[in-house]
Amino acid sequence: MTAHQAPCADTATSGTNLKRVARMFRHQWRRHLRTPTLLAAGIVALITTGAAQAEPQGFLETLHRNTTLINTVPDNGDQNPYAIVVAPVSAGTVKQGDVLVDNFNNAANLQGTGSTIVDYHPDTKQMTLFAKIPRDLKACPGGVGLSTAMTMLKSGWVIVGSTPSNDGTTGTKGAGCLVVLDSQGQLASVISSPNINDPWGNMAVVDNGTSATLFISMAGFGVGGADGNPPVFKQATVLQLDLDIPQGKPPVVKKETVVGSGFGAQADKGVFLVGPTGLALSADQKLLYVSDAIGNRINEIDEPMTRDTSAGVGRQITADGLLHRPLAMVTAPNGHLLVTNALNGQVVEIVPETGKQLYARWIDTDKAQTPPGNGDLFGIALTPEGDGFYYVQDDVNTLVIAK
Repeated sequence: MTAHQAPCADTATSGTNLKRVARMFRHQWRRHLRTPTLLAAGIVALITTGAAQAEPQGFLETLHRNTTLINTVPDNGDQNPYAIVVAPVSAGTVKQGDVLVDNFNNAANLQGTGSTIVDYHPDTKQMTLFAKIPRDLKACPGGVGLSTAMTMLKSGWVIVGSTPSNDGTTGTKGAGCLVVLDSQGQLASVISSPNINDPWGNMAVVDNGTSATLFISMAGFGVGGADGNPPVFKQATVLQLDLDIPQGKPPVVKKETVVGSGFGAQADKGVFLVGPTGLALSADQKLLYVSDAIGNRINEIDEPMTRDTSAGVGRQITADGLLHRPLAMVTAPNGHLLVTNALNGQVVEIVPETGKQLYARWIDTDKAQTPPGNGDLFGIALTPEGDGFYYVQDDVNTLVIAK
């Protein structure tokens, strides 16, 4: 195993280990032929040692292949898939376990102009259009360009962020909003406020059914055009939205709290914006992890659920190393963080308690980019079984599964 590649199953290595155990067994047999109790203890010790050596250090090394599932371009030609959400329930046209994917670009490949969400059905391996939102939605400042911020609640409501542009550049971007859709994909309401300015990163969500808490990064504050060498504005925030979800009615915002602030964001011609993107909660909800793309690091904010003031950028837990502009992030079943890189086709596994970067795994080796996979990886979501994860390759508009 190198520092840059997660190990895969190696049958040759396994066979070598078995031969080694056999040789040791024969040696112990000759030595302890007349002491069967000691011989049995030796065999148990050998087997136990072999099992301990085979234990995986992390989640990535339990995955063996990447499989392209479907092209995500709907009939209107929208492209550049960003957010990925696995449906937690069956509701409306969505079945539990379906994979919702939104598009950031329109058919002309202009960023910040995509308006569709597609629904991939793993059981039939087919895709349908879940929602097509009006591009010029008046209640959403600047209109609609669907970002990496999306979730589906247990109540069936889908909430998706808009980071819109008129011409595909940040020079004409609007503040955007959060669009609320019912389980049929129909527009239900729009959430906007002074705290909402270009919802950018994948959401961390605590969903209690009749209420929910969303954490969303806002990357638009201060950011303007991308001409020349655009400045970095350290004004990006992480916003907490506490929602009430009345029976049969769209979610309403009960409380807004800026729990993180001062993160860097920058206009970029190639990727529209660079800013804090990945958000993930620890299992006990005591820590909120933030992937800070500009700082090339992962930070943590403590007590996010009960915080009533900003923690600033929080505490850095790891930086640089295998990270190359970290983007989307999710918590693996073992509690480790999986973080996609923007500047190559790798996903990095991190132990959050220590900040140790275990290794990176190539999940996009497309050599059309330099390095391979550069700029292709955005959304990431665990499979319902926890035995792999979904991701998108936005250069070729595909949904892929790693298992």
